[in-house]
Amino acid sequence: MALTPSELGTLEELKRQHDARALDDERFWRYLHLRQRIEQLGMAIPPSMRRFLVVANWPRVVVRTITGRQKVRALILPGEETADPILRAIWDANNLTAHTKMFRRDVLTFGRGFLSVGANEANPEMPLVRVESPREMEAKVDVRREEMTAAARFYGTDATTGRSPMHATLYMPEQTVWLSVGDDGRWMEVDRDPHGLGTVPILMHLNERESGSFAGESELVDVIGLTDAVARSLTNLQFAQEAHGIPRMYMTGVAKGDFVDEDGKPIPMFEAYFDAIHTLTQADSKVGQLEAADLKNFETALNIYGRQAALTYGFPARYFGITTSNPPAEGAIRADENDLVNYVQDKNDAEGMVLGWMGALAYRFATGREVEGNRVRTDYFDPGTPTFAQRADALTKMRSVGGISREGMWDELGWSEARKAKERAYLEAEAMDPVTSELLAKVRADAGNGA
Repeated sequence: MALTPSELGTLEELKRQHDARALDDERFWRYLHLRQRIEQLGMAIPPSMRRFLVVANWPRVVVRTITGRQKVRALILPGEETADPILRAIWDANNLTAHTKMFRRDVLTFGRGFLSVGANEANPEMPLVRVESPREMEAKVDVRREEMTAAARFYGTDATTGRSPMHATLYMPEQTVWLSVGDDGRWMEVDRDPHGLGTVPILMHLNERESGSFAGESELVDVIGLTDAVARSLTNLQFAQEAHGIPRMYMTGVAKGDFVDEDGKPIPMFEAYFDAIHTLTQADSKVGQLEAADLKNFETALNIYGRQAALTYGFPARYFGITTSNPPAEGAIRADENDLVNYVQDKNDAEGMVLGWMGALAYRFATGREVEGNRVRTDYFDPGTPTFAQRADALTKMRSVGGISREGMWDELGWSEARKAKERAYLEAEAMDPVTSELLAKVRADAGNGA
């Protein structure tokens, strides 16, 4: 079956969309991996110094800081309060704890990320969930219904001509089509799967999406200019350190011929400069030393850039190298990270919606049953820096007055479903041991009496 005019038109539209993003995507990728080219190094740095360029990888700091605090606790079906075992099994079978980190990194770097859900021929009850590269994927969205109507993946390079892409996969609600570029340069259908899902098996997440638009924004936009500024300062610092950071020596009343060894051969200038003792034959000869330049101004400039970056993202200043002599206390850390925690929680709200859609689609593949309204809830761990002692103490007090259940305490402590199941087994084993049961009863009684 050949491509229909409608399918070909959709594919070409997505290909134009793909080509239009290529330059920006390459730029963001380069900044994340320290491959960028700094266009302007400033007037103080000669062109020959470009090879001494030093770049602080603040883009990676931004991405790692946010993704490091995004940890999924469970996927929960509508009307339930605990993790669904089928969704948990799908999550574990696809190694999604690790793979969602790639997904988040894509979203923050390129402004968009993609997940695909497909049938698993080896085990139909465990569908395949994969992270797709946003540098290969494009999607078409019905803006009014906020529903994806088509998606395409462009990939492969011709080893002879270097032409790219040579292959494509067109995802549609009722079928998926695989294509290659023919000898005439046109798209040629290779295979077709009429799956009849009624939905595109691709999920898209957009970072910082604005109303009326289905385009995301890279999280690196705000830090790129500051990264360039820091690179200029660090490179200038190297230059200043070499030229003015070492005390300079001066001599008067001497000639080049005075610097010879015992055989009368001239001593190399560099060696003569660093000799501890100089024997001068002229009576009016003098040796002195110039003070080295104070490079403190470079530290001041770097601190200014660091504060600006911290202000932009709501990060604690120490994330950009600004530290104090005294380490912050536990409570101060929580207060200092308040803006960061709120920012990550906002990211979790947006990501959780997409992971919920993914869970609903994967659940359908595994069971054949649709989740009502795709309303799978994604529950996250607390993105704040853990302060176990404070939290445990507060929960113990709440538990002693009946303000929280045992299971509720475990939830607040951030335990996974597997960890809670293990603890239930331990408690059941303790209950069967009369000695342990008597001891625990005494401990609880003492705690209740304030002993």
